[in-house]
Amino acid sequence: MKHLLKLLDLTGEEILHILDVAGALKAQRKAGIPHPFPPGKTLAMIFSKNSTRTRVSFETGIYQLGGHGIFLSSAESQLGRGEPIEDTARVLSRYCDAIMIRTYGQDEVEKLAQYATVPVINGLTDFAHPCQVLADLMTIREYKGKLRGLKICYIGDGNNMANSIAVGGLKCGMDVSLACPEGYDPHPAVLEFAKTVTDAAFTLTRSPEEAAQDADVIFTDVWASMGQEKEAEERRRAFEGYQVNDRVMSLAKPDCMVQHCLPAHRGEEITAEVFEAHAQEIFDEAENRLHVQKAVMFLLMGGDEEALFGKKA
Repeated sequence: MKHLLKLLDLTGEEILHILDVAGALKAQRKAGIPHPFPPGKTLAMIFSKNSTRTRVSFETGIYQLGGHGIFLSSAESQLGRGEPIEDTARVLSRYCDAIMIRTYGQDEVEKLAQYATVPVINGLTDFAHPCQVLADLMTIREYKGKLRGLKICYIGDGNNMANSIAVGGLKCGMDVSLACPEGYDPHPAVLEFAKTVTDAAFTLTRSPEEAAQDADVIFTDVWASMGQEKEAEERRRAFEGYQVNDRVMSLAKPDCMVQHCLPAHRGEEITAEVFEAHAQEIFDEAENRLHVQKAVMFLLMGGDEEALFGKKA
């Protein structure tokens, strides 16, 4: 793994390895054991979109690894004055050991990686949210003890979360069922990928009830993401009925988990009652952003895997 741009680029084995490293780092942190990571590493963090979890988890994560994070707002940096992304990539590569970017277009992340000589991490684009779904998979495995053979259901917009959930789940041998209103399907590249999968089932339906049937995990996300505020009223009408509520949960397995990438709009995509009933799982999921992103940085920036797992060189 040279970069983390999207889960489509990874194999199922690579995804599981990231989760293994995340689990080991999480255990070390809770036991107060220093991480086997080279000191003094620097992470440049470019933000074109507002953030709570992404900024705090990456900045905290690189600090816990023994490095330093530098926050760069696109609006306040030379990117905001028109400097090409390829020039920013080459400059930051001279100063920093890795670059994380949270932005709109996937093409911007791909171009950044093309011109950078250090690892690039996708903190979120309109196409993919790989770090979030790695955290989701980590949380599911912690609660369920496995991934392969489980059924995951996503109800809502076919956005970056739906794209990454479908890809990550299928690559880990999970059956994936998505319920999206007409006109809000996942990206065509994701649907094409799903056709190639032979060891797990994929379903795209207009019925939340059908998608939720016998699910082990139910996901949802806000109806209007950042940059879609002007569409909010239109989207409310389109997504009527695409809510995770008691009726939907009754169709899933009795021990079904709920996952939400946050922030949550209670009363829209999820009821307050369902959210609070599953709050522990949802905030464990939020915490695991820290651990999986540390794992990604550990693997991309020279962490000592033999020392992490207690193996002799």
